[in-house]
Amino acid sequence: MKFNFENLNIWQKAMEIGEEVHLLSKNCSKKESLGLFNQIQTAADDIALNISVGSTGQPRSEFKRMVGEAIRSLSEMVTGLYKAKNRAYITTDEFEKFHKESFDLMKMMLAFRSKLKGKAIETAVREAEVKQAAAG
Repeated sequence: MKFNFENLNIWQKAMEIGEEVHLLSKNCSKKESLGLFNQIQTAADDIALNISVGSTGQPRSEFKRMVGEAIRSLSEMVTGLYKAKNRAYITTDEFEKFHKESFDLMKMMLAFRSKLKGKAIETAVREAEVKQAAAG
């Protein structure tokens, strides 16, 4: 048995990014970077958290709003990563990896949110389940 959100590709990708950000922050040993990395990590975690909250027993309008919150959290995380790169807390290669993954997730979330406009949440989740099952 799974919660509806566990079948959503956007939630799965958000979970991956959140864990990768956690590992990145653990590897940064500069004391002055701790506050920034705490904020980046919170924003990264909020992406998946907002998707899961919005998908469970909420009206379609609330789910769309929570996906919007997830998008804003992703933007906050990316801005924090820019600051970390500019302050030399992370390498340009590390930043570019996260930037690409974040941009891909942003596109996925925007597409998913636009699908919610005319569908019930259960229908959107069911379609995601079918698509995922077909993908293997």
